Amino acid sequence: METMNEFAIRTYGLQELAQYYFPNIQGNSATQQLKKWIRYNEELCKELKGTGYKPGVRLLTPRQVELIVHHLGLP
Repeated sequence: METMNEFAIRTYGLQELAQYYFPNIQGNSATQQLKKWIRYNEELCKELKGTGYKPGVRLLTPRQVELIVHHLGLP
């Protein structure tokens, strides 16, 4: 796993990115928590939808990861 100084904006699986944000909980729980953070951040949600993001997406594009990091900070 990359350290925060090495975090790269690239394609990530949703669960893979969630594990960066929540490294101390199980993958499925981390994914659900990240989805909640996305859902409750209206501006992030709106911007992600503009990139084609929708519920059920499992793979995040580099642009989507960039938006998430912009709104939520580095994991």
